[in-house]
Amino acid sequence: MRKAWWRLPMLLALLLLAYLAVAASWAWSAFDDARRQAPLTETIELSNRQAAVLLRVEDPDFYGHHGLSLGQGQGLATISSALARELFLGKDRLDGVPGLMQTFYRGVFDCCKRIDLGRDVMALVLDARMSKGEQLQRYTATVYMGTHEGQQVKGLMQAARSYLGKPLDATTDEEFIRLVAMIKAPNHYHPSRNAAALDERAARIQALLLGSCTPDGWFDTDYEGCAS
Repeated sequence: MRKAWWRLPMLLALLLLAYLAVAASWAWSAFDDARRQAPLTETIELSNRQAAVLLRVEDPDFYGHHGLSLGQGQGLATISSALARELFLGKDRLDGVPGLMQTFYRGVFDCCKRIDLGRDVMALVLDARMSKGEQLQRYTATVYMGTHEGQQVKGLMQAARSYLGKPLDATTDEEFIRLVAMIKAPNHYHPSRNAAALDERAARIQALLLGSCTPDGWFDTDYEGCAS
């Protein structure tokens, strides 16, 4: 009896490893079909400054990690993990057995999104199969940016047109920072519905970029130490 206490944790660990192995195998085999079903409709070329701002806020270790990161202020959240969620678990449905598996993984994610290690494994697969350049382009073109006049806004280019009335490459540094500030919760940090909250977050990001403050630990995406 005394020797059996470790069997349940061991069994749970083996089941978790099996689940992750199946998730990785499915993501690898489904990658090409998922990518074909979600083609890029526009290509966005960020300036060096714009790319630096976006990555500093959304994924500081983007070019160093392999899909996941424990970079300060980010936890495990990365651009790769956001793309993996959208590519593998988004609205496009795969056919056949891969589609059944996709339905299962969607259910797991909806249930346990904060601790879904399956999605994290998919991020590793995506990073191995998709170049960093394509990841950055896909993210900037598809990231959810809230609603405007009853329509969903997707991507930084559409956000610039909708909220600022100008193309992305014509935005000022301050305007681009405000767009990036929206990404975390675009309907909360909305320029017309909650301008004060957006102003505050944009000011914190500006302080972060100037180096006058740093995130307070791995999961501080609110930049509490940068509050004015």
